Amino acid sequence: MEYRRLGRSGVKLSTIGLGSWLTYGASVDRARSVALVQSAYEKGVNFFDTANVYHRGTAEEVVGEALRPFPRDSYVLATKVFFPMGDGPNDRGLSRKHIMEQCHRSLKRLGTDYIDLYQCHRYDPETPLDETLRALDDLITQGKVLYVGVSQWSAVQIADALRLAERLNLDPIVSNQPLYNILHRDIERDVLPLCAREGIGQVVYSPLAQGVLTGKYRPGQPLPPGSRATDPSSNMFMGRLLTDEVLSKVERLAQLAREAGLTPAQMALAWVLRRPEVTSAIIGATRPEQLDENLAAAGVRLSDEVVQAIDRITGFAPDA
Repeated sequence: MEYRRLGRSGVKLSTIGLGSWLTYGASVDRARSVALVQSAYEKGVNFFDTANVYHRGTAEEVVGEALRPFPRDSYVLATKVFFPMGDGPNDRGLSRKHIMEQCHRSLKRLGTDYIDLYQCHRYDPETPLDETLRALDDLITQGKVLYVGVSQWSAVQIADALRLAERLNLDPIVSNQPLYNILHRDIERDVLPLCAREGIGQVVYSPLAQGVLTGKYRPGQPLPPGSRATDPSSNMFMGRLLTDEVLSKVERLAQLAREAGLTPAQMALAWVLRRPEVTSAIIGATRPEQLDENLAAAGVRLSDEVVQAIDRITGFAPDA
């Protein structure tokens, strides 16, 4: 396993992190979930990502249970706040009230005294930015949170938060958790350049495009039984990924991976990790063999020829 600093902070994360979105506490039973988290830890993964909203807290409970046998200082535990956790008007967003209440509840579910990385799951236009940043800074001062980050914020929103934190002398954002993979590269335009300049690390989610980049889905073929695309609770996020046009490109990418001596998943993960701005790629393993395959991508270096071939297949023009 390789480890990289999280932006300009001093903490180091495994280049492959393990997430719990749509998996632990839901589609994967509790015993298997615990076993997979513990197996990842034993194989060098030190970064574990979850969120309060994942199955209304169940994912946090499972991740906390799985990590409990290990020394608390040996792993980096991340969770998030923003999405509704109840039906009340204050049960959502990034107000001081919601942040404080949800942090305390996350700590209880995780069974820990502190959260290493506490992330704003989305931007909240209904709460003053200074209110959000002051609440996060207070949690750091109290020792309940060590670092703070954001997820899916625009470059403008991140820049505004950085300038405001500097002006108010608050602890700054150290990480961003964006959607990033071979098929979805929006952050390369402005988010990555800004974050590289400001020392913000990227912990990217969906590096395998919901499993599409593994090559399991074939154009014109029925969906594989038991796959994420057949699960009504998760296939809503797959949207335009399952078109024949996209899947035809993925077939060509899979052939390119095999020619490079890699599995499609390993090539997709290595492609994400080729960027120095990326600290960790968050995977969502549901089986031991899947976990092992993905972890083998750590340390893989793609040649310039392979990267250029990926660009040709996907129709990506770097200078466009």
